[in-house]
Amino acid sequence: MAPLALVTAGPSAIGSSFVMALAGAGYDVGFTHIGVPDAAARLVQDVTALGRRARAWESDASDAGQVTAFHAEAADWAGCAPSVMVNNAGIQTWSSLLDLSVDRWDAVIETNLRGTFLNTQAAARAMIAAGQGGAIITLGSGCNKLAFPKLVDYTASKGGIEQFTKVAAVELGPHGIRVNCIAPGAIATERTASEAGDYAATWSAVTPLRRVGTPQDLTGPLLFLV
Repeated sequence: MAPLALVTAGPSAIGSSFVMALAGAGYDVGFTHIGVPDAAARLVQDVTALGRRARAWESDASDAGQVTAFHAEAADWAGCAPSVMVNNAGIQTWSSLLDLSVDRWDAVIETNLRGTFLNTQAAARAMIAAGQGGAIITLGSGCNKLAFPKLVDYTASKGGIEQFTKVAAVELGPHGIRVNCIAPGAIATERTASEAGDYAATWSAVTPLRRVGTPQDLTGPLLFLV
């Protein structure tokens, strides 16, 4: 039986790279999505082509009931507790502080920070109950350390994720569960493309390699950490 890896927001640009990298490393992969069944089905097919199993669940990372159901159903499907949990789900608002609505603030904090908490807690409980260790990866950002104007809610959520990762690592380490945060800089995705007319040109000039990153650039760190 192959070990199980779980990934939130699997069909996203970064998420799909993670799903495929984990499948290539020998994991069966369960992943979530919201409202993109066709993309989810294609990703399942891509994993199957590698000789591994995959299944998609429509599940909101910020909804406690849906998260609980996802983890329970994924464990039943795989026949084991997860060995890896990747908290990839994330959204943002491009807005100044003075113009940011309460609704958007709540949505971003709930998806990014609350979602990371809920999925980390569920995965860790399952790992401990199974008497096994594991690896939990959270997705941070350059916003973990630096203040980015017009990314108020996103920056707050990512700073919170870094500190959450640290306290989770301290508490879960004695159970053999490692918790680490991958904090990318400028990465070309559908979401970041909406931030600027030419995202790559905007950020490559201040990047040491003079190019923005790709989702594939993150798979090496992911596999190292798991």
